[in-house]
Amino acid sequence: MEEIELKRDLVTFKGVSEGVYLDVVGNDLEAIKDELNTKFNNASSFFKGAKFLGVRSDELSDDQIMEIKLTLKYKYEMNISNEGIPEYIEEYYTENVNENENENDTKTKPFDGIQEGVTKFIHGTLRSGQEVDYNGNIVIIGDVNPGAFIKAKGNIIVLGSLRGVAHAGIGGNYDSIVAAYNLLPMQLRIGDIIARSPDDEIEYKSPEIARIIEGEVFIEPYLPNK
Repeated sequence: MEEIELKRDLVTFKGVSEGVYLDVVGNDLEAIKDELNTKFNNASSFFKGAKFLGVRSDELSDDQIMEIKLTLKYKYEMNISNEGIPEYIEEYYTENVNENENENDTKTKPFDGIQEGVTKFIHGTLRSGQEVDYNGNIVIIGDVNPGAFIKAKGNIIVLGSLRGVAHAGIGGNYDSIVAAYNLLPMQLRIGDIIARSPDDEIEYKSPEIARIIEGEVFIEPYLPNK
């Protein structure tokens, strides 16, 4: 099966229970700022109200990191926290655990449902034959077409239609969820529990969420607390 060919992002927003931090690759400050601008233009509402913890980089100088923070604060109006990036995140990188490691790597901190874990954001549609496999949560801003595969140790969130195959909670995290604006997967799995779409598929005009209840996968409309 062909894995999706994605260019390595220079900047990646990653969510943890304490807030959001920015993981930066490389030291080309202008290219980094250009990519930041693109991400905010495509998904500005995603970051509204988020608590920003800091910038994580192995290559940028302190002055460059400060310039990025000031850009986030004044240009994009992000709420900059004084807490800083949590220590366990720094330990995660110190142990050389990168976002492409496979699910059997024992160095990785186990997930605890929707509350914890690094998150990979993917912008665009996944097409048939493409696959995304990540050792954390996955958020796809786009559709997942039939024949595309998503595999995550944590949760899977699709801001579009999910019509491919989704496997959340790899490794036995039964608190994981799968959610989408239009949830019509070819196959959906949480942990080792499989649910398939019924033959008479019904399209709901509201987001849906799949979770495990009493050992079975239940799919229901997402009803936020009012």
